[in-house]
Amino acid sequence: MKIHIEGGTLIDPVAGSEARADVFIDEGKIAAIGTAPAGFDAAKRVDAKGRHIMPGLVDLSARLREPGYEYRATLESETAAALAGGVTSLVCPPDTEPVLDEPGLVDMLKFRASSLERVHVYPLGALTVGLKGQVITEMVELTEAGCIGFSQADVPVVDTQVLLRALQYASTYDYTVWLRPQDAYLAKGGVAASGAVASRLGLPGVPVAAETIALHTIFELMRVTGARVHLPQLSSAAGIALVREAKAEGLRVTCDVSANHVHLIDVDIGYFDAQFRLDPPLRGQRDREAIRAGLADGTIDAIASNHTPVDDDEKLLPFGEATPGATGLELLLSLTVKWAQEARIPLAKALSRITAAPADVLRLPAGRIEVGAVADLCVFDASAHWRVEPRVLKSQGHNTPFLGYELPGHVMATIVAGRLAYERV
Repeated sequence: MKIHIEGGTLIDPVAGSEARADVFIDEGKIAAIGTAPAGFDAAKRVDAKGRHIMPGLVDLSARLREPGYEYRATLESETAAALAGGVTSLVCPPDTEPVLDEPGLVDMLKFRASSLERVHVYPLGALTVGLKGQVITEMVELTEAGCIGFSQADVPVVDTQVLLRALQYASTYDYTVWLRPQDAYLAKGGVAASGAVASRLGLPGVPVAAETIALHTIFELMRVTGARVHLPQLSSAAGIALVREAKAEGLRVTCDVSANHVHLIDVDIGYFDAQFRLDPPLRGQRDREAIRAGLADGTIDAIASNHTPVDDDEKLLPFGEATPGATGLELLLSLTVKWAQEARIPLAKALSRITAAPADVLRLPAGRIEVGAVADLCVFDASAHWRVEPRVLKSQGHNTPFLGYELPGHVMATIVAGRLAYERV
């Protein structure tokens, strides 16, 4: 279909620029910017006057809950949520049921996702069989099935010998290993960040050392193996400082943070509000400021939604027993715009953290607007605000610490591979 997006302000997150320009789409790709190609006759026009046109969002962490957890969410509900949030590409962790540790399971997930014709889904394969941390998976076969990297999700590999061998294997083929930095023993049983808030509430804590000790181990193994590693869900100032040093040293490391941690701190837990039961836990104000500084200076590559749909009943339990997680696909753009406004970061620079930068982490030609590129685009109104309420969320998971918030940035249309996949009515 030929589509003409007219009257909008085009945001180029790579160049860091904004300019008024129309976009012309043909055969799934961007055919021209500014002036229509000769003989172009649009079958569909998208009115972008007073709005922005940007690359589709690339989300580095979105649990789709299939297979195995369909009572929490389905591919249909969560890909619909992605489109409503302007997300055109997403990465799903391997902690499904069964775990994504065999090519057939990856094939099934990819087939289900492609048959919906909504968003680009990039699965992570399990680093070890069953995520048990004992036997390394067949990474070559999983890659051939469509895995974009390998992860243990939230389950650390306790045996460093196994982790060393896994990194050696991955390094041989230049695969990326995704390792969430958290020491299994120091974090065991913790439900909130160690500190005054956790102590006052009587909640078992997760110390910062759980993150930093894990980072030291990962970096030492990277030096030995030369492996490429992505660190999802950083949460502490000390951890970010270590990543900054590792990048300066030349280690092949990238990282991301959850959009929740860009805005919230442990004090927001209030009186045991389970909506704020997240993993990793919310930390202090100093940590949040370090996250914002790391995003601004490029130490932190990307903001991810860490989308984790949770059943309502699982959030009605006491804080320490409630299931950690929150919906985030539909909030990722708005929370990024909110950060840009509060921190006075240029909008194009802020949006690069959810478009071009995560695409670079994945080594994909996405997150950009240029002639000849696949037409994955989002049209949104940066000045419009919307209230976060369960009734407006398309995700099957309606739990988020931002319920009741008025957030900036309303997605008006999402185009995936040249198809108008979502349009707000």
